[in-house]
Amino acid sequence: MESLQSVMLGIIQGLTEFLPVSSSGHLVLLQNLFGIREPELLFDISLHLGTLLAVFIVFYKEILRILQALLRLPALIKSSGNLKSVFADNVEIRIFALILIGSIPTAILGILFHKIADQIFGAVWIVGVMLLVTGTLLWFTRQISNEGRPLIKVSIRDALMIGLIQGMAIMPGISRSGATISMALFLGMNREIAGRYSFLLSIPAILGALILGLNSTIIQTDIPGKIILLGTVIAAIVGYIALKILLRMVKQGHLYYFAPYCWLLGAATLIFSLST
Repeated sequence: MESLQSVMLGIIQGLTEFLPVSSSGHLVLLQNLFGIREPELLFDISLHLGTLLAVFIVFYKEILRILQALLRLPALIKSSGNLKSVFADNVEIRIFALILIGSIPTAILGILFHKIADQIFGAVWIVGVMLLVTGTLLWFTRQISNEGRPLIKVSIRDALMIGLIQGMAIMPGISRSGATISMALFLGMNREIAGRYSFLLSIPAILGALILGLNSTIIQTDIPGKIILLGTVIAAIVGYIALKILLRMVKQGHLYYFAPYCWLLGAATLIFSLST
């Protein structure tokens, strides 16, 4: 892998990790175009680390408030009388609990099926089908109004449903951000809350995927360290920009703008896979 390929893959990862068009699907397609038949797992992990850094930068104030609330949790329980009251009244504790709850189905699916996902990671036709699915999910968000439920009214059931569809994004071609934000909107959540919750929920999911990847038997790579670092930095910078753009588009109700792109790329991918 050369520097140009590293930069290109970093840009693609930064854009597609947050824009609802599937980062894993795009990486599979690019790897096939470059003739890389076996996924370079360590490089993929590094790119995801770069985009995870972008999430921390964008949401650092909210993450800091959550950590501060957790440190004050014993005092909050004492003043409120019980943990249930704290969950009902404190926004930071509530979103932390919802992140934990939403991560449960994601973790279960990730542990059960990550080996199967690794085996089919290079199956181009699956990427095509899943991109069509992603586009359809995005398209159905176009008529959802902004007057959704605030965070304080987001339930445990909502978190489990969003976590479940996040777990399904292990399939290349299913956009994690597109699937989770769409599900949140379908469940009646406020647009801004849907976007925020989706990306805060992504933190344990990405960390878990990195841990699973580091335990893989194909973690070895011949790619030079400076090439890996270059791709990681590019992914972080581009990811930061893409995340800010997407949050604005979700708030404006324009998530469905990405549906035609997913449909076109999915159809083109299926045609390409059938002709080779």
